[in-house]
Amino acid sequence: MPEICPICDGLGLHITRRPDGSQFAEPCPFRLVQRGQRMISRAQIPKRYEHCTLESFEPGFGRAVNKTFEAAHLVARRFVENYSPSDKTGTGLLLTGSIGVGKTHLAVGILQSLVAERGATGLFYDYRDLLKQVQNSYNRQVNETELEILKPVFEAEVLVLDELGASKPTDWVWDTVAHILNTRYNDRRTTIITTNYGNLPPLGSEGGQGSAVRNAVREETLGDRIGERMRSRLQEMCVVVEMHGEDFRQKVKRASFA
Repeated sequence: MPEICPICDGLGLHITRRPDGSQFAEPCPFRLVQRGQRMISRAQIPKRYEHCTLESFEPGFGRAVNKTFEAAHLVARRFVENYSPSDKTGTGLLLTGSIGVGKTHLAVGILQSLVAERGATGLFYDYRDLLKQVQNSYNRQVNETELEILKPVFEAEVLVLDELGASKPTDWVWDTVAHILNTRYNDRRTTIITTNYGNLPPLGSEGGQGSAVRNAVREETLGDRIGERMRSRLQEMCVVVEMHGEDFRQKVKRASFA
């Protein structure tokens, strides 16, 4: 049998007394916590990242504080504080930076705080896994269609899309990314994105498939990986937050048998 709430006896409302002695009913705090826990479990956050919160994010990883990490953490905290489900602007965040600087930790922390503190609902998706699921739907032996897989992605109040641009760019990948981002843009839904690729194109570059030769002498940008048109669209959808620093996993969390 489910545990009966010790505060409201399962009614969902808690009677509170005002200073003047009158009483009023308010949502039970225990039930609100339970609801938050259910919503977080439904967000499909991988077990590896379940511990990631804004409170546990370390701007200096226990060492000297990294100013870009500190600034990113402040933006994340303000984003949560200013978020309102009734706000239909759909403005999100684009967290950029090299591998291992804590982008995913911050994105998951934002999602968990939005659920727990602002009553939002959301989903976490790894970009590569999502593309694989969509590709797998083309298999006749799979019951799910592409639309059935993408529907929760389209409709999520808050979507965390991790590692955008990590899959090899092809016309199909570009079309799929465009479908996802354009749908959420048009519906004004909040999207939080992490990527290891720089957001700005190089000077004189038009992006697109014609950039293959230039890629041999420079680092690829996000525009190279998802198309310049979609990179530009992200400028409208998201506030860009850049994080620069050492790889946390190499410095602190390197695996060992000890």
